[in-house]
Amino acid sequence: MSEHPISRYPVPKLEDLPKDIREKIQQVQEKAGFIPNVFITLAYRPEEFRAFFAYHDALMLGESGLTKAEKEMIVVATSAANDCHYCVIAHGAILRVYAKNAQVADQVAVNYRKADITERHKAMLDFAVKLALAPGQIGEADLAVLKAHGFSEEDIWDIGGITAFFALSNRMANLIDMRPNDEFYLLGRVPKG
Repeated sequence: MSEHPISRYPVPKLEDLPKDIREKIQQVQEKAGFIPNVFITLAYRPEEFRAFFAYHDALMLGESGLTKAEKEMIVVATSAANDCHYCVIAHGAILRVYAKNAQVADQVAVNYRKADITERHKAMLDFAVKLALAPGQIGEADLAVLKAHGFSEEDIWDIGGITAFFALSNRMANLIDMRPNDEFYLLGRVPKG
């Protein structure tokens, strides 16, 4: 599969990137063992790369009442609703790792309503998918459902922020025809030996 391009736009060489972007990509490579294609493809526009990853890191790595697995569930469910191949595969891999569950990402991507997740998680994903697909229909009743499942106002903000951010990410990935790394397909499926 590696002969297929990872983007329809030019992909910069790591050595040609500004130092701060090169260092961020190298840190990710050290941690993951490979460079996720989202980093190298979005580096095509350095200023946008910086803004994108600053917001990504604030949402996905910052303090939150949501667990890392819950955040990734939101990404996978909304990315599936938005037909984003890259994000479903890449974040599905991350979800499998955080949840320590080889099946959860596939279940959430195909039909989270039938997934082996809690009713609380289904309510969270109902809200996120509705926000992704019909944002004008979000109302107080939707917030009340989340609160009844124990989500705070701050948690609801986080659910919304992640949904909104990945709507941008999904659309950019589709625009540039970003291909998922081959490494993502097995990540979190096979026990490390």
